Amino acid sequence: MFDPGDDPGPDFAALLKRSGYPARGPGVSLAPGDGRGSVDVRHGTTVVALRFADGVVMAGDRRATEGYSIAHRAMDKVFPADRWSAVAIAGAAGPAVEMVRLFQTQLEHYEKVEGEPLSLEGKANQLGQLVRANLPAAMQGFAVVPLFAGFDERRQRGRVYSFDVTGGKYEELDYQANGSGSVHARNWIKAGWRDGMDQGATVALALRALFAAADEDVATGGPDLVRRIFPTVAVIDGDGFHLLDDDDVAQRAQEEIGGREEGAGL
Repeated sequence: MFDPGDDPGPDFAALLKRSGYPARGPGVSLAPGDGRGSVDVRHGTTVVALRFADGVVMAGDRRATEGYSIAHRAMDKVFPADRWSAVAIAGAAGPAVEMVRLFQTQLEHYEKVEGEPLSLEGKANQLGQLVRANLPAAMQGFAVVPLFAGFDERRQRGRVYSFDVTGGKYEELDYQANGSGSVHARNWIKAGWRDGMDQGATVALALRALFAAADEDVATGGPDLVRRIFPTVAVIDGDGFHLLDDDDVAQRAQEEIGGREEGAGL
């Protein structure tokens, strides 16, 4: 509890520090103290974000790797930040997921304290600060480089932000991809993206980009028809954040695979 004149403010991370809780999350060194040896860490691979006429589509493959091994086949890499925005993670999986949880809590805390949500750009700034706080761990090999996107209620359009490992924030005009397969995914998006695309066409392009990345990058997982594991796809528009259900994504994925077998699409 705080006196009215001793308001801790809307910064949740600063509130924890001020209250004497031990440091956790981004910014804590994770590598062995003596610098010797190595640690196998799960890494998320390829995620994409594309703007369309009414909002943004975010998607990610499901594979996590540890070195040359598949550590997990069905990892989620796309998360809601709040009702109007989402985060897609690439890099060291453990710190990335904890960063997302801290970011979600920070946005909720700010809204409760201030009585209104942050602007979309303010949210991107907050995430950039968390990425910057993780820099000491990133220098030891535990880098986290997320994508952030959402629907800007003030501008009535979708917006996409990327970050570098130092926490630098960059607004993308139309689309971006991160992770080990990002070059291949981005090339496919660049070839197929058009201004004013509708949601269905944008989702299809995101899936094609992930499938293309899986063809070229061993760390990116393609559609698994046997286990029925397909990419995670989220849409953020004027109605807020919503995930496409598995059956919908499976049907779209099988349509893309069918087109490929016939010599179309991929």
